[in-house]
Amino acid sequence: MKRQLLAGHFGPDDRTPIPTAADEQLTRLELVAGEKMLDHGIGGALTSLKALGVFPSEIGIDLLVVAAHVHAADTRISREEQSQDSWTREIRLVVPVSDPARWGAATPTLTKALNFLTGDRWTIGFRARPDRFATIAKQAPPSLLTPPFDSLSLFSGGLDSLIGAIDLLHAGSTPLLVSHFGESATSDAQGKLFAGLKKQYANSAFDRLRVGMTFNKGLVKDVGSENSTRGRSFLFFALGVFAGTALGNGFVLRVPENGLIALNVPLDPLRLGSNSTRTTHPYYMARWNELLTELGIDGRVENPYWDKTKGEMASACANKVLLLKLAPHSLSCAHPANARWQGQQGRGIEHCGYCLPCLIRRAALDSAWGAGQDETTYTVSDLRAQTLDTRESTGNQVRSFQYAIARLRGHPNLANLLIHKPGSLADEVARLDQLADVYRRGLDEVARLIDGVDTRPI
Repeated sequence: MKRQLLAGHFGPDDRTPIPTAADEQLTRLELVAGEKMLDHGIGGALTSLKALGVFPSEIGIDLLVVAAHVHAADTRISREEQSQDSWTREIRLVVPVSDPARWGAATPTLTKALNFLTGDRWTIGFRARPDRFATIAKQAPPSLLTPPFDSLSLFSGGLDSLIGAIDLLHAGSTPLLVSHFGESATSDAQGKLFAGLKKQYANSAFDRLRVGMTFNKGLVKDVGSENSTRGRSFLFFALGVFAGTALGNGFVLRVPENGLIALNVPLDPLRLGSNSTRTTHPYYMARWNELLTELGIDGRVENPYWDKTKGEMASACANKVLLLKLAPHSLSCAHPANARWQGQQGRGIEHCGYCLPCLIRRAALDSAWGAGQDETTYTVSDLRAQTLDTRESTGNQVRSFQYAIARLRGHPNLANLLIHKPGSLADEVARLDQLADVYRRGLDEVARLIDGVDTRPI
């Protein structure tokens, strides 16, 4: 096991030497395909935005290049193989950027954000791009009309991002929706939802930036890949900010996420640390806004639904008829291919019905619409049909929710303490009572869903 170093290079003629320590394994990350086409989806993103009349800044392009390094490291360095505790990796990046001094000043904030997000130990250095790529950003032609977009929102294919898009469109906004796609299930969900929105709001000029970024297995020699993808949201946020730098000063990147998931309080003691994702946690969001300020980017990331449960989001959606129609095409499940893997005849990509996000989704739609109105297909359609085995995935999440619900019912004020478990809320002092309350209400929604469900080891 060695510490891993990924160093980006702009083409084969970028031969800048990267000093390595004796215990480091160096991997060269090629950023250019052919003569000058930026690889790994970056060039495609620039081409897509140009077609929309949108031209991001040089620092915005830098941010996407940084995200490529992070995503490559996160998905192509096995935690099991490359850490002493089967989780915490030591990763160093050397990233070629347009302004190394500006990025160097922002490094402490960037490192805090990544350490918190992925649970790894990141070390990041910057160097200048080679002369041939010193300038990548293009200026908008003088005759080009101002881009029509007046807002910006992440569009993952999940239910929350669908609600976020509907609320904007129904209010008359013209958003640019930003999607990252990887596996086919996510891409299919995004495509179906976007088509549905286009049909409903045909007179709106809203559009979508859709970017895929993957790296070949075996990128890091003799090291396996990683499927936990805790760093994926860094790429997702970076794509949004990258696009935002083209929309003028003072942009707001909306990150639609219900308050229960954003806080992601561990349901039981076993879900601390590596088992608890932090993709929209308030601490992580605050570090992003700090990073943008330090980079001189006049924009912010905001979660407009931080104080709402998923059920409250669905209930308050500005176009409930459209949401009811499109919701079954959205994808919330943590492992939508389970039915196919388990060899169930005729079953393909669908919601499992028993993972944490599925349980929150089911509870939310029952709360918003009433039991029986959710037309989503779930592999386990009836949680009460049989005993759920807590030694298997079909029962352990339900049991964890039962534990958390019982604990909070016995001590309601414990919520004010538990919300601090996933990470610091020092940036949220004025909102602590509201955060504790959305946690309570979110668990109440799930409690109604799983009331009477039998879970035990079988």
